[in-house]
Amino acid sequence: MKIKKNNKSLLKSPKGSPSKKKKSNDVNSNKDVKQKGISKKKNKIRKNSKNKKTTNNEVTLHQTEKTQNKINESEVHNNINKNKIRELLKQKKKGTSNPTNNSETLRERIISQLRASRFRFLNDTLYNNDSSESRKMFKEDPSAFKAYHKGYQYQVEQWSLNPLDVIINAVKKMPKEYVIADFGCGEGRLADSVKQKVHSLDLVAVNDKIIACDMAHTPLLTNGINAVVFCLSLMGTNLVDYILEANRVLKMDGTLKIAEISSRFDDVNEFVNLLMSYGFKNTWTDIDH
Repeated sequence: MKIKKNNKSLLKSPKGSPSKKKKSNDVNSNKDVKQKGISKKKNKIRKNSKNKKTTNNEVTLHQTEKTQNKINESEVHNNINKNKIRELLKQKKKGTSNPTNNSETLRERIISQLRASRFRFLNDTLYNNDSSESRKMFKEDPSAFKAYHKGYQYQVEQWSLNPLDVIINAVKKMPKEYVIADFGCGEGRLADSVKQKVHSLDLVAVNDKIIACDMAHTPLLTNGINAVVFCLSLMGTNLVDYILEANRVLKMDGTLKIAEISSRFDDVNEFVNLLMSYGFKNTWTDIDH
């Protein structure tokens, strides 16, 4: 409504040119306003576009940084994985650098366990059978006797004191003309260690110096021996036969030396009394070892 009133008043004005000029001026001013508005809009658009470009650039930069970070992280992970792989390979090489030795060690352990098991079996067999049965077993299987003595040697090596060394030292103090009988001599080390004559006796002869026989029935002459030795050899269910055979071959006032594990007997004193009942006299007993 207000706009129409202004237009009618402009047409009734007697002055034509001024009104036209004013109109044209108004039009021009409107144009200027429009142009200014347009220019302002353009400026805003430009600013916005600049801002957008800047923002885009910033986003792009951030994205580039993120991408770079991802690349760096992947490189680090790759390096870590490579280092781990290298370490694992080194460890594997160390573990398998000498597979022959490893396999030999395992093989030796298995063999050692088998030997120990067989030794225990043979040891139990000797303790729970009389000497004639044990001799028959070893005669039929000579390798069993060797296996037993290998296990025996290993067992003795674990001890702080070897009983045979005690016997050897005792025999060395005896007169050189003495004749010694070693019952259950094993490999005959006593005979190799002293100057006296030694009859080495065992169930199986591992060399030419040893006489293979049953300790309950030896080929030795009666009353011909000065000292009889039992070193860890009182085995079997017929121990009394061993003692009687030792008594037979010994001279009057001869010496019987026994080195045995004390746990072998329920009562050591009772065993000593048993020996005395078969004509022996106890002169020395050492159970400290």
